[in-house]
Amino acid sequence: MNAANYIVDIDESNAQTLLIEESQKRPVIVDFWADWCAPCKQLMPILEKLAAEYQGAFLLAKVNADEQQMLAQQLGVRSLPTVMVIKDGQPVDGFSGAQPESAVRDMLDKHVPSPQADSLAEAEQLLAEGDIPGALALFRGAWEDSGQKPEFTMAYAGALITANRLDEAEALLSDIKMVDQDARYQQLMAQIELQRQAARSPEIEALEADLASDEQNHEIRIKLAVQLSSHGRYREALEHLLVVLRADRDWGNGEAKRVYLDMIATIGKGDPLAAEYQRKLFSLLY
Repeated sequence: MNAANYIVDIDESNAQTLLIEESQKRPVIVDFWADWCAPCKQLMPILEKLAAEYQGAFLLAKVNADEQQMLAQQLGVRSLPTVMVIKDGQPVDGFSGAQPESAVRDMLDKHVPSPQADSLAEAEQLLAEGDIPGALALFRGAWEDSGQKPEFTMAYAGALITANRLDEAEALLSDIKMVDQDARYQQLMAQIELQRQAARSPEIEALEADLASDEQNHEIRIKLAVQLSSHGRYREALEHLLVVLRADRDWGNGEAKRVYLDMIATIGKGDPLAAEYQRKLFSLLY
């Protein structure tokens, strides 16, 4: 999208159209600034970055307060920089002085749909259709693009739990600050515990016992890896396969490597876990 669709300079000729009429269609973020204002020069790149990220969900309207003094007076600007949110022709929010990006994002969240909202909706649809790798890729992308906000962290963790990737989900949730550990967080942690208990299948327990008594038995280790992967415990499964491959790269006429590669393919191309274990295999083989 052309930047002119989401960043404009305001003067008397376009103020009515772009500040009032446009705000009936989408929020208008008005930035009052001046050349001599150092805090203005700190804030403006943040606003421009967010305008580009939101791709037209709001209009960034820049007003040079020195050149448009009448407009600044009409809107009650007393210091620079001043930022206002205009919706339906009326100022509804704003702040004065330079602010960190996090504070600007918090303000935007109250008035502008998140640019990641569509990705989350699509990810939820893929998850419902059973496309786990595709869904996780979208959840991960939305989570990263959001700056790892708690609500996106929990959405991504929830998808990982659905995929039975419990250790990764728990690792994500462990980064959520106590102040953000709401009912949704508690629900997800409870799900992890319940699914861990359910994943202790008799087959896995029996194979683990057999392996404990004969750790050099690669056939048992391969069977255990397959059982673990069927419960979404991919990291543990791949680590068992690496033990076999380190001892014998061609074990079972390549069966260990085939199972390993099939597992990575199941996880999904581009997934961080898949990428991590692709690198480990490459280092082992080459």
